[in-house]
Amino acid sequence: MTSTKNTTSKLDYSLLFILLLLFFSSCIAIYSAQTTGQYKENFLLKQIIWYIISGVIVAGVMRLDSDQLRKITWYAYGFGMLLLLAVIVAPSSIAPTINGAKSWFKIPALGSLQPSEFMKVFVILALARVIDDHHQKNLVKTIKTDFWLLVKLCLVTMAPILLIMKQPDFGTSLVFIAILLGMIFISGISWKLLLPLFLSGVVIIGTTFYLVLVHPDVLEKYLGVKQYQFGRIYSWLDPYNYQSSEGYQLTKSLQAIGSGQTTGKGFNHRDIYLPESQTDFIFSVIGEEFGFIGSSVLIGLFFLLIYHITRVGLETKNNYYSYICVGVISMITFHVFQNIGMCIGLLPITGIPLPFISYGGSALLGNMLGVGLIFSIRFHSKKYMFSTTS
Repeated sequence: MTSTKNTTSKLDYSLLFILLLLFFSSCIAIYSAQTTGQYKENFLLKQIIWYIISGVIVAGVMRLDSDQLRKITWYAYGFGMLLLLAVIVAPSSIAPTINGAKSWFKIPALGSLQPSEFMKVFVILALARVIDDHHQKNLVKTIKTDFWLLVKLCLVTMAPILLIMKQPDFGTSLVFIAILLGMIFISGISWKLLLPLFLSGVVIIGTTFYLVLVHPDVLEKYLGVKQYQFGRIYSWLDPYNYQSSEGYQLTKSLQAIGSGQTTGKGFNHRDIYLPESQTDFIFSVIGEEFGFIGSSVLIGLFFLLIYHITRVGLETKNNYYSYICVGVISMITFHVFQNIGMCIGLLPITGIPLPFISYGGSALLGNMLGVGLIFSIRFHSKKYMFSTTS
């Protein structure tokens, strides 16, 4: 007798449904934000256009299997590095300086394009391939092989970070570090190497905060850091003493979310003016209009998204796919945690948008590109309906 197998490749309808809910949430929030914003642009229409473009990209990425993704990884990584370099050296007519950072290419009719948003996904692909290739070549693990894997992962991540810090864009650099940490955790590197490194990182961060708060003159004298650069930290810790300057957006955000209370003021019924509410502070709009309940529903959607991607990563039999899932989870989770955290005063303001909700074509394309990889994983995973053996 011969075995008969019926295999099916499928679209991930659960993930598609979650994205549709996030799309509708984004449209509702942006429509309300633009009615009381400082700009006269139709951000909602632009967001819908970017979602359509993103959908086409997702459909294309979904067709790529693991072998094809592996083949294009370094080409994509190199292309992303070229874009990061180009945005720095390009003339201001092509890459203008916005809010002190030279991070965007000007795109007629659509606004701007930020290369670092795509580079996040390219780095995820590169790190996943580095880990997978390393384990295939080093079947026997030693401290030496683990050390070289750690070095390779850091080099792949630090190269784009250096270019992004030249723009400068500290917030986006933090996302790359979050992706790196997530990939390191599942890379299989021995804790004998990782524990001292993480403890050193904690000590460095703690010492830096201490110097900023107690002895800022030390940082100014030995590292050349200026006093005004500490403004975001000071305004984060005590926003109401800085509400006329660096703390203005945070105090307004706290007032907006707090005034929404449990059920909110209702759709398009806002009375607190908040600059850039359609982008970085879109969560404050949702908190004011839909209250604690509406905010919790949105956070629940993000939990569903992360849970679903986690399931995909656990169910696949392809280690390379699993590494990609971890990278995408790290990217989205950090975005959500940082954005909501800064809106409620839990974390300093870094200018990181809320994934799939905030207005912004580059951020949306980057996140949808990452989700496109998850669609690809599910699309090319074989499910055996019937199996008989002789």
